[in-house]
Amino acid sequence: MTVKEAREIVRQFSENRKNTDEDEFMFIEAMNFLIEEEKNPRDMMYLGGYYYELKHFDLALKYYEMAAAMDYDESYECLGYIWYYGRTGERDFKKAFEYFSKMMDKGNLVAAYKVADMYKNGYYVGKDMEKYKEIIEDLYQKVQACRNVFDPVPEVYTRLARIRTDEGKEDDAVNLYLRAKDWLAQRIRHNAFFGNLNIMKWLIDDLYELIEFDEEFFDFFDLYYLLKTPHKMRFFFDDEEMNLESVMEGDECVVCFNGKWYHSRDDFFKDAATKDGTKLTAIYGDLYGFEVMNNG
Repeated sequence: MTVKEAREIVRQFSENRKNTDEDEFMFIEAMNFLIEEEKNPRDMMYLGGYYYELKHFDLALKYYEMAAAMDYDESYECLGYIWYYGRTGERDFKKAFEYFSKMMDKGNLVAAYKVADMYKNGYYVGKDMEKYKEIIEDLYQKVQACRNVFDPVPEVYTRLARIRTDEGKEDDAVNLYLRAKDWLAQRIRHNAFFGNLNIMKWLIDDLYELIEFDEEFFDFFDLYYLLKTPHKMRFFFDDEEMNLESVMEGDECVVCFNGKWYHSRDDFFKDAATKDGTKLTAIYGDLYGFEVMNNG
């Protein structure tokens, strides 16, 4: 294998939505070849990120640490997440705080709100709500200049919305949630990473604690709210009717979409697709005619 051939394998794998197990094997072989040959930390981060999305966190950690050994900034943010959430089975808030603080000092907005979270929760540092609010308020001003859907605008807006809710400023909170929802939906269209989907789920849950749900007017991501309880719904894509049902099983609902069952609303949003395999999250803007057929 040559570097040129390896790059072509990686390109094809990244652009193809329906890769086989053999395609994946060749992609991993190509990435490891490139890492060995060129020792580029961007390749280490790319492969680490691939494993992270698959929740193969031990392998993600391996490649993030390889990049960190080359003092690659992006790796410190990712390592902060690994240790903050204990992705490999062990939480280490000291390491997380050190990694996030290192990047916060360099102006990294993601690392800044994670440092804020550590003050809010009292992780490694003393619990300090005023410090938390101060960082989030400052970040709100900074993210006004953001334009990329992968910038941490929803993360900052949802945190500030909760602060505004606690202050009794519910209208401000609702406005922040709605702006965050629109931004995050556009991000998910490009990358339905489980972390992005979780933010959307929590956002929807919090939003409808503040306002009444309107069954006459709702969209794809509002299904997070409806799928918590038994419902029958339908919507359309390219004039084709899509049927969706949530049914109580134990303490939560299972979901049936066009005859296929999903264990939870999380699984539905992660995996549900059209007949040709296109994820619903990638075409959310083309879905229409949402209607509740049966409630309860």
